[in-house]
Amino acid sequence: MGEFVNLEVSAAGVGTIRLDRPKVNALNAQVAREIAGAVDAARRDERVKAVVVYGGERVFAAGADIKEMADLDAVSMYRYIGEFQDVFTRLERLPVVTIAAVNGYALGGGCELSLACDFRVCAEDAKLGQPEIQLGVIPGAGGTQRMPRLIGVGRAKDIIFSGRMVDAEEALRIGLVDRVVPAADVLDAATKLAGRYARGPSVALAAAKQAIQGGIETDIASGLLIERQAFAALFASEDQKIGMKSFVEQGPGKADFTGR
Repeated sequence: MGEFVNLEVSAAGVGTIRLDRPKVNALNAQVAREIAGAVDAARRDERVKAVVVYGGERVFAAGADIKEMADLDAVSMYRYIGEFQDVFTRLERLPVVTIAAVNGYALGGGCELSLACDFRVCAEDAKLGQPEIQLGVIPGAGGTQRMPRLIGVGRAKDIIFSGRMVDAEEALRIGLVDRVVPAADVLDAATKLAGRYARGPSVALAAAKQAIQGGIETDIASGLLIERQAFAALFASEDQKIGMKSFVEQGPGKADFTGR
């Protein structure tokens, strides 16, 4: 699909977006465009029921390509960083469950890429962080917005203001990641988790994701309306009929959903 980013789809319905830009998956404009292409391909492909974002065995993504950015003026940078924001937002809004599989470093734009996913599975020796302050700038691809929403304002300020790296143990404790596994098991653990969601009621999962994302940005009354409308709309789906019939006849957890 691209020089540095590709999408592979398994028989189980898991799409893996793989970054492979030696040596550390530095994120430049080309990589951003290729991630966008992979995200759009996953959205169009009806086989894709869940997505894993993976940077390889050594590193997830160690930040933006500083050489590409260093000499840009403010107007050029406004457009440049806007492309990254757009790409990560498109990933965040994919109507399937997304999981970042993090080995090694997820720093700067790499951390922001992981934050755009629903869940993060990381290696025991992984390091995450937003070191931009040490360059005299701030996170620009969503870090100042997604991190506080995920782990709270105070903890996000600590990480962003200091520019320090967060190890896997702390990241799990503060909710920056959701699961920590041995480095050799990261992709397998993320893929298994994605497979569980791929087998689930994909229409309802998409509705739940949209309701959470839409509701958190508004007041509770508006959020409840979003929830009510999504809940009612699901009664037009096959999965609702299958799920409730299965529950009545066999009890919970035995439905075989179609994703329609």
